[in-house]
Amino acid sequence: MSASPRRSAHNRPALIALVIVAALGCLALAWWQWERFESSSGTGQNLGYALQWPLFAAFAVFAYFRFVRLEREAHEDESGEQSADKPRRAPKAVAPREIPAGLLPERPKAVRDEDPVLADYNRYLAALHAEDIDVQVREAGLRVRDTERSAG
Repeated sequence: MSASPRRSAHNRPALIALVIVAALGCLALAWWQWERFESSSGTGQNLGYALQWPLFAAFAVFAYFRFVRLEREAHEDESGEQSADKPRRAPKAVAPREIPAGLLPERPKAVRDEDPVLADYNRYLAALHAEDIDVQVREAGLRVRDTERSAG
């Protein structure tokens, strides 16, 4: 019984080329910033950039190897393959998808104020608004009945 042919982790020419170009580009920019720092007009900012660009190059290489490792683990989980030289790992715990109830505090609810003066004022404002709408409807040349919606 033969296993299905699996693509080698290092058989990704386009991805490898991208990582190499990115790393070499970052190192070239680091060299350029170092040359700028050593020139007569160089500043500490150039030195900072000269030290920063190699970190970007290292991150590109790290990200590639991390991608390869995660892809290999996903493939092993899919197919159930396990190498003889590697011990069997415990399955990864699944992260919760929802926030459990009661974990977050409840939102405060607005307190209903039963102030009679405020209730009268709100009714007054609602009446003014209704009159204003009636005036606008009449000025538009519409009848009030035409603007009412029928429920049936």
